[in-house]
Amino acid sequence: MQSTPILCRVLSALGLAILPFLTHAGDRLLATGGVTQIEGAAGGGLMPWAVISGYGTDKQIGGSLFYTHAETKGDFKLDTRGVAIGLFNRVEVSASQARFGLGDTVPGAHIRLNTLGVKVRVLGDAVYDQDSWLPQISLGTQYKYNEDFNAVPKALGAKDRSGVDYYVAASKLLLGALNGYNVLLNANLQATKANQFGLLGFGGDKRDSYRIYPAASAAVMLSDNWLVGTELRYKPDNLSVYEENNAHDIFMTWFPHRNVSLTGAYIDLGRIANKDNQTGWYLSGQINY
Repeated sequence: MQSTPILCRVLSALGLAILPFLTHAGDRLLATGGVTQIEGAAGGGLMPWAVISGYGTDKQIGGSLFYTHAETKGDFKLDTRGVAIGLFNRVEVSASQARFGLGDTVPGAHIRLNTLGVKVRVLGDAVYDQDSWLPQISLGTQYKYNEDFNAVPKALGAKDRSGVDYYVAASKLLLGALNGYNVLLNANLQATKANQFGLLGFGGDKRDSYRIYPAASAAVMLSDNWLVGTELRYKPDNLSVYEENNAHDIFMTWFPHRNVSLTGAYIDLGRIANKDNQTGWYLSGQINY
């Protein structure tokens, strides 16, 4: 399967689709499209949120372009780029490609993971339904394809090079909820077999079935231009050779301009392959419209 050319064409097509709109930003409030998580969906760095990418209202098209670089103290490095389009604040289509460097665990080697995602807002509005406790609820799916499955993931016991994740996400913005500051709460449930988000394949000798894992995040808008928050994402443990731990981060996002955001974060991914306590950082830049 020639997935790299296909994904590059998808990324290019979505990027070209975005270009005509970049000078005509949507009318939703600042930060209500979130940032972009590592698999390409609108959300935090680790988990999808129920929000739809970009600033488009129910009569507009919005979207985002992003690039993320992450490193851990074990010399693992992750570079992800992608694009998402939000259609009428109802449907989101995203595509991303991650390149994971294995450092001195496998010198000179890297793993590429391609992700195509679709998210649909089915209920509520995270921002404007302030007179109701009901959050915004979205359903999403992500198809993932590991280009380098035979190099490392298969040797570790992973069963498949591709897999599909399914999730339901709920998000709610609480205006002035914390001493006058706006608070954004998010939670989701995800059905997945992905090992390390899919970077180490799908399923394994220990377990090869779908299970449901929770994730949650909370963020506070310190001002009109600064957002600080934290996330926790539970992950499968399918490979007997190495235990996989849950992931969490503490992030801060700056919006120097309505259409630009920069996110920095401390991350803790636990054990990765043969290395414990993989903490580190990531930086992500995003263009929104």
